[in-house]
Amino acid sequence: MPSLNALGIVVRNMAESIRFYRLLGIELPETPDEGHIDTFLPNGVRFMLDSEEIVKSFRSDWTRETGNQLGLAFECASPAEVDETYARVTGAGFTGEKEPWDAFWGQRYAQLRDPNGVPVDLYASLE
Repeated sequence: MPSLNALGIVVRNMAESIRFYRLLGIELPETPDEGHIDTFLPNGVRFMLDSEEIVKSFRSDWTRETGNQLGLAFECASPAEVDETYARVTGAGFTGEKEPWDAFWGQRYAQLRDPNGVPVDLYASLE
């Protein structure tokens, strides 16, 4: 059975995307290799960013779709870290979708949007 071992996002602006994900603690190399950059997350999953140009090089008919085909969620160590991370990312000029709140399902939750429109959630247990 195949196992999920990589997450990839097609990006409009590589530098802005690298900056955004670094603010969330993902260590990415400074310079993309031919419009592609990747790194391994602490849990072993590979995280990849590809430029639109790279994708179009092997799929000439590719176009960006409006919507949220992919969502990412980052677990924080505490409710305070949700607030701190949200403030750091939005303070750096990125879009906040929903400020941190105590969700009825028992988590401190917040929602961001990366430079490519990808929804990015932050959460931590309230217990």
